[in-house]
Amino acid sequence: MSMTYGTIPAFYREVYQTLCTDGSSKIEKDVLQKVLTKSGLPVATVATIYESADSGHEGSVGRDGLYKALALTALAQQGKPVNEKLLEGFIGMELPKPDLGDITDVKAASIQVQKKKNPAILGLKYEQLVAMDTISVDLVPEKKGILLKHNEYSIHSEKYKTTVHRRYKDFEALFDLLLARFPYRMVPKLPPKKAVGASKEFIESRRRSLRRFLNIIARHPVLNSDKIFVWFMTTKGSDIGVKLKDQFKGIPDEFMTSASASRAKELVSKDTQLHFSQAREQLFKVHDSCYNLKEIMDRQGTRTLNYASDMLDVARQLNNLSNDKTPSSSWATGTNTNWTNLKQGFKGLSVHFEKASEAAAKQYMADDDSSAEHLAYFLDVTSAYKDLCKRLESGVLKDHQHALQKMQQIKKRQIHAQARGQEHSAIDELESRIVQQENEISNMETRNFFSLHCAQLETQLVHANLNILHVALKTLVASQVIEHEDLTGVWQAMVSNAENLLSSPDQPVSPPVSPV
Repeated sequence: MSMTYGTIPAFYREVYQTLCTDGSSKIEKDVLQKVLTKSGLPVATVATIYESADSGHEGSVGRDGLYKALALTALAQQGKPVNEKLLEGFIGMELPKPDLGDITDVKAASIQVQKKKNPAILGLKYEQLVAMDTISVDLVPEKKGILLKHNEYSIHSEKYKTTVHRRYKDFEALFDLLLARFPYRMVPKLPPKKAVGASKEFIESRRRSLRRFLNIIARHPVLNSDKIFVWFMTTKGSDIGVKLKDQFKGIPDEFMTSASASRAKELVSKDTQLHFSQAREQLFKVHDSCYNLKEIMDRQGTRTLNYASDMLDVARQLNNLSNDKTPSSSWATGTNTNWTNLKQGFKGLSVHFEKASEAAAKQYMADDDSSAEHLAYFLDVTSAYKDLCKRLESGVLKDHQHALQKMQQIKKRQIHAQARGQEHSAIDELESRIVQQENEISNMETRNFFSLHCAQLETQLVHANLNILHVALKTLVASQVIEHEDLTGVWQAMVSNAENLLSSPDQPVSPPVSPV
């Protein structure tokens, strides 16, 4: 039924846009009822309003049905009965606006309903991924008098409220198990293992990388709830890597245990390969550009560190000059007092250069949440995606093609055997092998469809993480503003000292002139 009563308020359109996800023009019954419940009306009244909006009992409403429900809700809040005829009084007027409070959380519910109807929709935003968990990784300090051959990490999960200690080899065990368990999912890489004698810079870089590794897994909608990862994050003790492998030795991969595997063919559209190819090409380009951005930001960090070092060197040289004790006579200076005045000024000016060094060093050290670190996180995600694509190309798809070729060879041999009139036992054996091979191919085809279904969801997961680029650039701009404001303040404070370098206490300041 077309909504012909009155003019539509902007609020109605906002609600419609909020509730319609992934291009759908329909709003599910559960979602709309949840919205109407926010009006504070009795459950029976809400049910009556929905029945009026969904007169065809379809279990969902379109734009007109939603607008009718909103108008009737507003009237019911005014104490009027739920009667569609009352809307006729608004012809030529704006329809009433209901009080629904904050409905932003309803959109998440709408996405989840849509996801249940279509498992090929991930339906997650970056903010929802971050809310899954935040994991910190800190280096356990060495005990006094004990020289350890390995580094130990303290890992804290906000989700599980646990703190456990892990070594690098424990991470290796986790990685191997997750990769075997989830061959069709993004499993991030581990940082390289370093032999004895690793530098402080390498150890710090590896700590950050391990933190990113765990957070990417903790924010993966499938990996984060797997018992392998939960066990790793919550079990206390030593030799966790060995115990982890013993605990989950022989665990089947996701395909063997997933409820979606049996109907994977239904979840994969005919043009999936085309879309996957295009998405892969696009995300690989994004990865390459972000890699270059990360290198630029790393160089910027190096320049900031060098700047801090240079400013400290300037302060040091000015201090050396101000502390010069070499006697100077009138034979050398005549009536010129420049050197005496400069020495006095250098001391005060050196303090400001030290502050400039401190400001730059502070900016360099405040990089735990820097734009470069955000980009590093995103690159770890896209690198895991690239590795997944390689596994799919060289793994299940290649195995499927090999099985088909093998099947063709067996059938050719069967035809030749029948043509040559071989014994029935030999022909029966070939037929048995054909049946066995057909079963393997059927299983492989199902596995192939499941891998493509997973690839679609993993591609959507990368797109959800694209928001990190916004966070990274926003962080970059904010940090540069702070850095330049701090340094501007330091340099502004230097102006007076620099202008008075040649001035004795009783000598007026002369304007600067060119030395030429």
